[in-house]
Amino acid sequence: MNINENYRNLQDSYLFALVAKKVNEYKARNPGKEIISLGIGDVTLPLAPAVITAMRSAVEEMGNAATFRGYGDYQGYPFLREAVCGYYGKKGVFLDDVEVFIGDGAKSDLGNILDIFSPDNTVLIPDPVYPVYVDTNIMAGRSITYMRGNAENEFLPLPDSNIKADIIYLCSPNNPTGAVYDKRRLKLWVDYALEHDAVILFDSAYEAFVRDKDLPTSIYQIAGAKRCAIEFCSLSKTAGFTGVRCGYTVIPHELTRSGSPLNTLWLRRQTTKFNGVSYIVQRGAEAAFSAEGYMQIKESVDYYMENARLIADALSALGIWFVGGDNSPYIWLCCPGGMSSWEYFDALLSRANVVGTPGVGFGASGEGFFRLTAFGDRLDVKMALDRIGGIR
Repeated sequence: MNINENYRNLQDSYLFALVAKKVNEYKARNPGKEIISLGIGDVTLPLAPAVITAMRSAVEEMGNAATFRGYGDYQGYPFLREAVCGYYGKKGVFLDDVEVFIGDGAKSDLGNILDIFSPDNTVLIPDPVYPVYVDTNIMAGRSITYMRGNAENEFLPLPDSNIKADIIYLCSPNNPTGAVYDKRRLKLWVDYALEHDAVILFDSAYEAFVRDKDLPTSIYQIAGAKRCAIEFCSLSKTAGFTGVRCGYTVIPHELTRSGSPLNTLWLRRQTTKFNGVSYIVQRGAEAAFSAEGYMQIKESVDYYMENARLIADALSALGIWFVGGDNSPYIWLCCPGGMSSWEYFDALLSRANVVGTPGVGFGASGEGFFRLTAFGDRLDVKMALDRIGGIR
């Protein structure tokens, strides 16, 4: 018996697990200290009333023999897939409901989608980057090339004609940097993928936070994208489903490689390895797309974006360079005083009792930068900003 040797190439600890370990050690040494976290992007507001009502009704159905449901549709119940299609229709993107796959979150599908691709494919990943993109490809033994984000390109790297890639990861609004691709830059990526017969894995988990109406919230708003892109989205941050778990993946019929529709391959994978999201959760998700649910969810999104504005204004007043915060719940700042990412983390924790995320944990290009999130209580955010001002 042999293990998958690729796992030996992974870092010893997942970034957020390492952050949690450091925070817990600090708390043990300093009992009674009030720690404010602007680190992990977990939501703090409760589920929308419309979602709760729908889930309660679904629970009642499951308690009645006449309306009880067992195994559901592998691809997701039609009522939710149709609701997703309706949501995309408002963006000017028209989908068939069988192009939509309901899953338990974008993170899972972003990792599992690799099942349908050859391990020989080369992968192009932005740096800094959400760790799951890198780690899942290391687990599979794929060759990874990094496209460097930096202050000069506003952490929005563009394609290089000298680099050949089969799989391309894009995230917009970006986690961790909060940077957002405009239509012109995104079109460059679509054109590159079509020219190189590559597939873009487009993570749009934070699309609901985009405020600028001129910015795309789906890659399918770009001409040609349905022939080269798979889109992943989640209700985790938009509807507060981090602990409920529901998201969706879109694979258009037009997307084929090696003579095979990728939609068909993914359906085959899902029917083999996934039994679907619970009926109760899917009814809650359906309510999130209703007119009433959408307005309630928008209030939560607006709350978080006001937090982001407060953070951005405070950093501007301190003269600290940053991106994000205007169309994203993430703020990516340059560590003051020439500190490294982990030095700034330690300074914030020990001197201000505030937790953020070191940029270097997202890749080499993140060194010297730091991520703050807007997913916190308003009073906590204001208190944290008062404390941060003293760390220079």
